[in-house]
Amino acid sequence: MNNSEKNKKISQSKYPLWFYLVLFLIPFLFFILLEIFLRVFNYGRNNDQWINITETKQMLNPDIAGRYFFITKDLPQSNNDAFDIVKRKNAFRVFVMGGSSAQGFPFSPNGNFSRYIRDRLELLFPENYIEVINLGITATNSYTIRDILPGVLEQNPDLILIYAGHNEYYGAFGVGSTENIGNSRDLVNFLIWLNKFKSVELLRNVTNAVMSLFNQDTDMDSNQGGTLMARIVKEQIIPFNSELFNAGIEQFKGNLEDILQMANRAKVPVVIGTLASNLKDQKPFISVGSNSDECADSIYLRAQYQLKLGKISLADSLFRKAKDLDALRFRAPEKINEIIKKLNEKYNCGLVDLDSVFNANSPDRIVGKNLIVDHLHPSLSGYLLMGKIYFEAMNRGSLLPHNEQVEFQDRQLDSIIISNFSFSRLDSVISDIRLLGLLNDWPFTDKPDFSFVKKLKLRDRIDSIAYKIAVENMNWEKGHREAAEYYLSKKDFLNFAKEFQVIVSQYPFKLSDYDYAASQLINVREYDLAYNLLLRRFKESPDAFSSKWLGNINLNRGNIDKAIKYLSVSMKYDNTDAQTFYNLAGAFIHKEDFRNALQSIEKCLSIKPDFPNAQKLKVQLLEILSQ
Repeated sequence: MNNSEKNKKISQSKYPLWFYLVLFLIPFLFFILLEIFLRVFNYGRNNDQWINITETKQMLNPDIAGRYFFITKDLPQSNNDAFDIVKRKNAFRVFVMGGSSAQGFPFSPNGNFSRYIRDRLELLFPENYIEVINLGITATNSYTIRDILPGVLEQNPDLILIYAGHNEYYGAFGVGSTENIGNSRDLVNFLIWLNKFKSVELLRNVTNAVMSLFNQDTDMDSNQGGTLMARIVKEQIIPFNSELFNAGIEQFKGNLEDILQMANRAKVPVVIGTLASNLKDQKPFISVGSNSDECADSIYLRAQYQLKLGKISLADSLFRKAKDLDALRFRAPEKINEIIKKLNEKYNCGLVDLDSVFNANSPDRIVGKNLIVDHLHPSLSGYLLMGKIYFEAMNRGSLLPHNEQVEFQDRQLDSIIISNFSFSRLDSVISDIRLLGLLNDWPFTDKPDFSFVKKLKLRDRIDSIAYKIAVENMNWEKGHREAAEYYLSKKDFLNFAKEFQVIVSQYPFKLSDYDYAASQLINVREYDLAYNLLLRRFKESPDAFSSKWLGNINLNRGNIDKAIKYLSVSMKYDNTDAQTFYNLAGAFIHKEDFRNALQSIEKCLSIKPDFPNAQKLKVQLLEILSQ
């Protein structure tokens, strides 16, 4: 065979270009088909960011934490705040983002700073439909905010509030977390994006199943203790200015810059707060260092000594240094606040200097257990203060609704919000038990004592319900309903109303709750207690019942214009209620509008000719009009 024949044979044996192209595309086609197949058959968890809970309402997917936690069991959730699928024309929509402090631990879902802001907005701007949606999730950090922010921006927010930074080391994907998958920020964010695909979820599940075959300890979520805080720590010792320490700082800086860039491009304003933590009353968890200038415990003792001498500024600096030297990175180092301030200035955000405000409102001007219940979570009064100063920043930045504002004195407004805050005794006991659980676990104690729950003294039914919610995972809503029925059985109508105030504050779209609670209170003539429930019902979705009783109560109070307004609305929803027309006639008589009064009473009689006193009133009106 000569050379030309050989070359011809070789040439014929080569595959065409399309063959190699198909060969290259086969793996991609396989995963595309696999993804379609898994989605069609609804494999695994729901990866959508939002889920519809009614025809008109949606909320953050309760399973969304599955994107960020691969090992940890009992995934955390947000407060499940609902908002409209289609934003109303008069809506003012605010999203709150961050970790457990943004969420409101241990007082969540209703004892947080976002509720204060919502209540204040509703008082000042009654013509607006206010939506303040808290998306805070325990043990998450800037990676989570960065991941869900595009979906938040799609919901047409008027404002975003951020309080985050404490979880950069031990939150999901943090450099010291059990969920860490590497310290390359670009790689981690790419993997987070991949986690939205069902095929990746399948691959993860298969990998975990195979690994469990070779690992006798199949409980991969069996770290130091029972709380999520204890279980998520991998690197207990992260010395100040170490490689891991600096990696956490760079992680926060890079992610926060991405977050603010995205919001800036979407022209959505952001208000971000500096971080406060317990400086005075929380000693360092883990102290390392060979000399006194590097030892957190030593610096903390020096801070206490300077505080006793009255040297407040020096003591404050030393407390902060002790916090920075604490090798267990639960409290954000000072560099995190420096980054927040620098990026805030760069992107022209609204800044809430929460750190300074908490100090200013503390004895000796150094924050401690007066406003912080543990190492970093605010007390209920601390959360209310947070809400106030975030609101003030919104006001300074002209970030409030553009409608006319109701005039209140600041102190009066603050007092109204706090005295009517949707937080009951049941919520208080739940919070106490949650906090006890945290403080009886690592790292607050080297010997976690989970038997404390058996030693709790449950004084009454409310304590028992709180125990079931905090310890036995009873549904929060169910617990509050049980508490409400307990109070109703005891004829304690004030606390019955309070429990339903809490329920409708969390689930404003469940209209039957307003109607049930208001009816029970109206039946026992507790009109003042019923009024607020009726008013909230009317604002959420007006109907004949709520508008009728708002009209009746205002008529009895002598608020004639409001009575006419609500009774007239009620007629539009139900023009067959003789009582409504009779009461409307009475309201017109108070205004000396006798013609409209006569029309109303005639309508009443056309519906029910024998309505008590209606015929007599008609005769009187005819006599007046004939004069």
